[in-house]
Amino acid sequence: MEKFLFISNSFGVDSTRYLYGISRAAGKDIKVMTLYIGGCSLYRHYRNMLSEERAYEVYYNGMGTGLRISLKEALLADEWDVVATQQSSPRSGEADSYFPYVTELAAYIRKMAPGAKLWLQMTWSFDEGHERFKLTSHANRAEMIPAIRACYTKAAEAINADFMMPALDAMNKLYDAIGGATYRDGFHCSKGVARYMLASMWFMALFGKNIDGNAFRDFDVEVSEEQVALAQTFAKEALLENGVSLN
Repeated sequence: MEKFLFISNSFGVDSTRYLYGISRAAGKDIKVMTLYIGGCSLYRHYRNMLSEERAYEVYYNGMGTGLRISLKEALLADEWDVVATQQSSPRSGEADSYFPYVTELAAYIRKMAPGAKLWLQMTWSFDEGHERFKLTSHANRAEMIPAIRACYTKAAEAINADFMMPALDAMNKLYDAIGGATYRDGFHCSKGVARYMLASMWFMALFGKNIDGNAFRDFDVEVSEEQVALAQTFAKEALLENGVSLN
């Protein structure tokens, strides 16, 4: 069984909503725990690490549980294969928002879950012209996208991350194809095609297995077969372009 813990926020919930279902459809055993605080930044994860507060809502295999847990309790809850985290979306292109928090968190994760690989997931930009850009120092997608990439690259190098999930690249591909329909509100994933695309990426990265032929279709909203194919294509392209080999 693959055991995956995501220390995250709403973007993490989006990314893992369909991961369990996709994995089970492929005959793969998986346990997915996603820790959620809306808009949670690396700084707040760091503060939660220090306080050991039960600040996180627990999503288990893509579903909310109503349970609350501390970061320490989550890390000690199982022998995780992969532990991942990410920055909050408005701060994701702000270099000074990563340090020293990401390095302190990485050291803590490795102490509490020494057998786990440590991954980062690159977050993504917003719909062009969205008011959320006012929360950043970026005026538009053209400014924010390279800033996100540079910040995550620096963070990954600083913590010697085992892998960096290229969600930014996949979301850019989808946005170029379908525009604002990539999002449900201008920044969160659409509940269908975008969520499915990111979960497909996680499945392929975790198992090294191509998603072609996967029968999962239990979506929260209607997703056409054309959208399924589009999501699978962009997920695979983003991984392959970043050096991931698939069987």
